[in-house]
Amino acid sequence: MRNPYDVLGVSKGASEADIKKAYRKLAKAYHPDRNQDDAKAKDRFAEANSAYEILGDGAKRAQFDRGEIDADGKPRATGFEGFGGFGGGRGGGGGFDFESAARGRGPTGGGGIGEDIFSHLFGDAFRAAGAGPGAQRGPQKGEDVAAELSVTLEQVGAEEKLRLSLPGGRDVDVVVPKGVVDGQTIRLRGLGQSAGPRGTPGDALLTIRILPHSRFTVDGADLRASVEVALEDAILGGPIRVPTLTGAVEMKIPAMTGSGRTFRLKGKGLPKKDGTRGDLFATTAVTLPATEDPALTEFAKARRAAKAG
Repeated sequence: MRNPYDVLGVSKGASEADIKKAYRKLAKAYHPDRNQDDAKAKDRFAEANSAYEILGDGAKRAQFDRGEIDADGKPRATGFEGFGGFGGGRGGGGGFDFESAARGRGPTGGGGIGEDIFSHLFGDAFRAAGAGPGAQRGPQKGEDVAAELSVTLEQVGAEEKLRLSLPGGRDVDVVVPKGVVDGQTIRLRGLGQSAGPRGTPGDALLTIRILPHSRFTVDGADLRASVEVALEDAILGGPIRVPTLTGAVEMKIPAMTGSGRTFRLKGKGLPKKDGTRGDLFATTAVTLPATEDPALTEFAKARRAAKAG
């Protein structure tokens, strides 16, 4: 895969928010549901998800920046440290046993000592590349499968474990990951189609759909909500009840709070990848009594008359 920074179109110093914004833009543009007749869009969508799997995870991003993993998230080969040269004899160049590496591969065994050395170091990846006359293909990988999981904001907030039925009838338990965004595709390794007894299974590509909520809207890891405030509470101030994902809490507002004022409740949002949580932003909406209130009506008349006089 290409460099994940190039895939998402961000610089190496991009912030977590910039990376998430770039990913969401690409995921929306190339999602298979919107590009059913475009085969290339599917590849771009998968590429964007793979890039976000690395850059959207602080630990993996640091590993990639240090060169410890490649663009596919696999560990990089560490070179030939400790071999100390290829001196003669059995392992004379730093402990590597050349004879052991070549044991059992005579003139008709296919390949030579050099091939066995690299096969020992890099495994089937070297043989699959077609090195030497005795090259063999590595194990085949099964097909990937696609699935969707619809979750509520409450389930995202609680990082709930959910039961998921994959294509083919297999049921698995999936934990809603921290920092998940609507439309994000998560790779579940080894849960795809089987490739037979000698092959390795493919992966399951799970797209997360966050269901709309009647009270909250999502803004990254933050939540936003409109909160009704009775007229007397708006005038006098004091505690009001504010809904959150885990139940209503009390929040104090100052006297003479009008509609449209926004208050922040720290840590009442959604989980982030770093283990912290976003915030809840509550915007007031002052309400009038459902039925006529004589005292309020007389007060309003007197106030209007005082202004007119």
